[in-house]
Amino acid sequence: MKKKTLKIALTALGATSATLLYSSIYFYKQAVKNKKTNTSPDYDLINVVPNDPWEAEKLWFQKVDRDVLTLYSQDDLALKALLIENPEAGGKVAILAHGYSGTSKEMAPFAKLFYDLGFTILLPDARGHGDSEGDYIGFGWPERHDYLAWIDSLINRYGQDTEIVLFGISMGGATVLNVSGEALPDQVKAIVEDCGYSSVEKELGYQLKNLYKLPSYPFIPMTSLLTKYKAGYSFTEASPVEQVKKSTTPTLFIHGDRDSFVPTQMAYELYQAAASDKFLYIVPGAEHAYSYVTDKEEYRRQVTRFLARYLDHTLS
Repeated sequence: MKKKTLKIALTALGATSATLLYSSIYFYKQAVKNKKTNTSPDYDLINVVPNDPWEAEKLWFQKVDRDVLTLYSQDDLALKALLIENPEAGGKVAILAHGYSGTSKEMAPFAKLFYDLGFTILLPDARGHGDSEGDYIGFGWPERHDYLAWIDSLINRYGQDTEIVLFGISMGGATVLNVSGEALPDQVKAIVEDCGYSSVEKELGYQLKNLYKLPSYPFIPMTSLLTKYKAGYSFTEASPVEQVKKSTTPTLFIHGDRDSFVPTQMAYELYQAAASDKFLYIVPGAEHAYSYVTDKEEYRRQVTRFLARYLDHTLS
């Protein structure tokens, strides 16, 4: 009887372990492994469509001159970025970080915004995205080192008087917040983040519950362990909220109050934790990544007023 009970228990344990392993592999492939295929968005982010709110920005982006830059990461990945030089920049450069499964080419609205403010624009493709190498998505954590390298390359290119601003949306927002907790050169003057998450662990746990009706434990810890093995980072350490606690770079936090993808509460969590000069702009009625299109005029005003506080060069 005891042997039979033990056999049943071992069989159940084996089945449970196999299920957890399969689940972690499945969620890793779904969330972390780069498949180089993007989910179709609600509207075309690159080409002009009927009644397109970004028509002017997209047409500008399609015609503006740009160069392609290459940088090699610490782990020897070839990373690509578009460089749009502004003859009126006077030493101002904005680095713009795209979102999850996006590319630099989808940042046309924000590239036009910062170009009109008088910035030269750098648009990196994150590792595992666009034309950059990489077989996994870093959720903005390993990318923080990539952005430090991009920052150094811009200072070398434009000189010690360069003034650099970081901007990111969604995963890109989390990316620039992760960068904020590192030792940054004095040339980095300010950060603007739009709808970034406070931690990868919390965001994936939220999505797991929302999409699959499953609890975070044990699925997120198991997938995190696999990610640590295969990609070199865990979900626990990838924490923008911990990074902003160390930041001394002035930061503007932007979030829509109807964001159901990255909960708006995360913006308050990040803002409260930030140790630097900080400002919070919650956009009424805006869903995830829709804050700019919801109220273009006020969005520009908020960004312009914030940046003017910290830049020596004047804005256009």
